[in-house]
Amino acid sequence: MIRKLWLTFCQTATVCLAVLFVVSTLRPDLLTGQQGEAPVVKEAQREEPAPGAVTSFSSAVRKAMPAVVNIYTSQAIKHPRQPLMDDPVFRYFFGEQGDPEVQRREGLGSGVIVSDNGYILTNHHVVESVDQIEVALADARKVPARVVGTDPDTDLAVLKIDLPRLPTITFGNPEHVRVGDVVLAIGNPFGVGQTVTLGIVSALGRTQLGITTFESFIQTDATIQPGNSGGALVDANGNLIGINTAIYSQSPRGESMGIGFAIPVSIARQVMEQIIRDGSVTRGWIGVGGRDITRELAETLQIKTPGGALITQVVRGGPADQAGVKPGDVLVGVNGSPVGDWGTVLNQVAVLKPGDQAKLKLQRENADAEVTVTIGRRPRVAKKE
Repeated sequence: MIRKLWLTFCQTATVCLAVLFVVSTLRPDLLTGQQGEAPVVKEAQREEPAPGAVTSFSSAVRKAMPAVVNIYTSQAIKHPRQPLMDDPVFRYFFGEQGDPEVQRREGLGSGVIVSDNGYILTNHHVVESVDQIEVALADARKVPARVVGTDPDTDLAVLKIDLPRLPTITFGNPEHVRVGDVVLAIGNPFGVGQTVTLGIVSALGRTQLGITTFESFIQTDATIQPGNSGGALVDANGNLIGINTAIYSQSPRGESMGIGFAIPVSIARQVMEQIIRDGSVTRGWIGVGGRDITRELAETLQIKTPGGALITQVVRGGPADQAGVKPGDVLVGVNGSPVGDWGTVLNQVAVLKPGDQAKLKLQRENADAEVTVTIGRRPRVAKKE
C-alpha cells in the first residue's frame, strides 16, 4: 500500500514539474502575472565624472572665443589694357576707352585680440597687399582696421581697430605645451562664421616646411581650413598657445587632411611686441646661406665634425664676407653656442642686435678657425607681385 502511494506521488510530481517547465518556457508571463505589460528596461544611470576628468570644453570656448575675430579683406585688381584699344582704327570707330576695368578680389581670415585698446594679431598672408580690411567681432560688430606692421619672415601681422574695452585672449605658457595635449582651433573656415574644432598637439618644433623663414611650428590634427589663418589655437583652459597658419593639403580647394601648423605663442608674442613698439621687426643678419649637414653630405665633402651647418653662399660685401667667411666653411658655433643645424644658425643670428660683434667658430678643411663679424640688419622680404 505504501509503495503504491509512493509511486503515485512520484508520478504526480513528475507531471507537475513537466507542466511547470513547459509553461515557464512558452508563457512565462502566466507565472509573473504581467501579461500584456511592456518589458521593463533598465536605463543606464548618469555617472559622475572622475575628479579632474574633462567632459566639455565649453568653458575654454567661452573664455577664448570673444577675443577671436573674423577678417575680411579686399584688393583692387586692374586688368591690363588690351592692345586693340590703342589701335587708331578701333579708336576712330569706338572712341577713347576709359581706364581698364577694376575688379576687387575678396579674402578672408581670422585674428586674435591681444589688447583691450584694439591690437589684433593675425597672419601676414591674410593682409598682404590688400587695401581694405574689415574686422567682425564675436558680438557681430564690424569695424575697419589698419595694418600696424607685418613680419613676412614669421608670417605674422598686427592690426589696429578703434574700439574701447575689447575682450582679450589670455596667453598660455609655451613651456607647458606637450605632444598629446588637447587643443581647440577657433576661426572662420570658408567664411561660414566662428567655428571651434578639437584635436591634439601632434608634434612640436616642426621645421624645414618651406612656409616661413623662421620655423618652429606646432603641428595639430584640429581641423584647420581656409579662413582659419590667423585664428587662435588654445589649450583646454582657453589660453592661446599658437596662431593657426597653414595646413597640409593635396586637395585643389585646399581642404585640411588632418595636419595643420600654428606659430607658437612664444614667437608670436616677441614679434607682436616689436611691431607694436617699433612698427617692424629688427633681426640680426650676417649675409650667408647654408644647409644642414647630412651623413651623405659629410661623407662626400669629408667633413669630420658632427653637427654644424655648411655655408653654401656668402653675400658679397655682407658682414660675413667682410669677416672672411667663405663658401664651404662649416659653421659650428655662434658666440660660444653650438650650432646643430641651419635653422639654429638663423635663430641664433636673428636675436643679435645690428652693430654688435659676434664670434663665429668655423671648420675649414677640417681645421678650426674663428672670425669676428659685425652683425647687420636683416633685409625685409621683397613683396611678391
